[in-house]
Amino acid sequence: MGKNGGFLTPKAISNRIKAKGLQKLRWYCQACQKQCRDENGFKCHIQSESHQRQILLVGENPGKHIANYSREFHSDFFSTLRRSFGTKRVLANTVYCEYIKDRNHIHMNATRWVALAGYVRWLGSQGLCEIEQTERGWYITLIDKDPDAVRRDMETERKEKMDLDDEQRRQNLIAEQIRRDKEKGIEVPAPVYTEFVRKDEEEKVQVSFNQSVVAEKKKILPPSVLVTVSKKRTNSTDEMDVKKSKIENTVESVFKKPLSKKTALEEVREMEEKLKEEKNRKDYWLHEDIIVKVMTLKLGEKYYKKKGIVIKVENRYQAIIKMIDTNDKIRIDQAHVETVIPAIGKKILVVNGAYRGQEATLEDIHQDTFSVDITLLTGSMIGTRIENMVYEDVSKLAE
Repeated sequence: MGKNGGFLTPKAISNRIKAKGLQKLRWYCQACQKQCRDENGFKCHIQSESHQRQILLVGENPGKHIANYSREFHSDFFSTLRRSFGTKRVLANTVYCEYIKDRNHIHMNATRWVALAGYVRWLGSQGLCEIEQTERGWYITLIDKDPDAVRRDMETERKEKMDLDDEQRRQNLIAEQIRRDKEKGIEVPAPVYTEFVRKDEEEKVQVSFNQSVVAEKKKILPPSVLVTVSKKRTNSTDEMDVKKSKIENTVESVFKKPLSKKTALEEVREMEEKLKEEKNRKDYWLHEDIIVKVMTLKLGEKYYKKKGIVIKVENRYQAIIKMIDTNDKIRIDQAHVETVIPAIGKKILVVNGAYRGQEATLEDIHQDTFSVDITLLTGSMIGTRIENMVYEDVSKLAE
């Protein structure tokens, strides 16, 4: 083909191949959405009349354009993180490489973030991701704020806690029974294991129970008192007892009090409590000045199962906690902490439910139902005793 071959010339084919791939970021004009292949092409573009007109339009309100580009960049980047990596811990640069595979993506030089590290720090400050700086770079972990996911995680942690408590209670009961047997002088002989020897390989092995032991146990058991008495009774005595029981049942049925019905005041009070419960029941419960316990190993064993005071709540779901033992301040999500139940008589704060935000005194603890009884100290119902409030709805107040 000649020099003017047009679409099928080697140079045209080469230009199309180059245009398909990603080009250098510094030769891209976001205002005109034009990618240049080299420095000379970019220089010619910025001197063109069309570019000058576009720059004049952007210059009228640069803050608005930068905010729009930043919002679009964050939306696309965050969608890529959620869709491709979920809640896994991943290198931020890996997510960025996945994001820029789209040739028409918003370039970072058009946003308010100078570098990727600045954007990652912004994600951490907004409570959208857990960030960690290492030698390889910044690692990010998506915080799933979906209410259903948060509620599902809380239910799973609560179930695991209940299973663990049941297992510990069973082990304590077995240990208590062994201790009582030792105090009574009852010793269980240790089993003696011997080697099984067969004299004849064709001989059948038969297993039989010791009948003498079963017979001795039957002899030791005393006869039932009810059976003995019933044998001694005569038919006349039985008839008199039957008549007497009929008379007693008749008297009880006549003088039996009817079941008490709820008064109108009690029904109104129950209705108000239901309305308060629906209004104040939220999927977030963190409050300032309460004591919580860290229940995650992501921050290291140094803080695991340690208590801290909530000094500031951020974005409803995150809080800055001052650890009691070390005075360190950490930022943590509410899914990684749990409430603390103090001793009876101490002050607590109702963190969720109908009486959310009110102070109270702990009156009783029900370990079998994982609930407590409290007496309100503030609010319109001061002095009222509330029973069977679950552990998750109250927490100890810092003194």
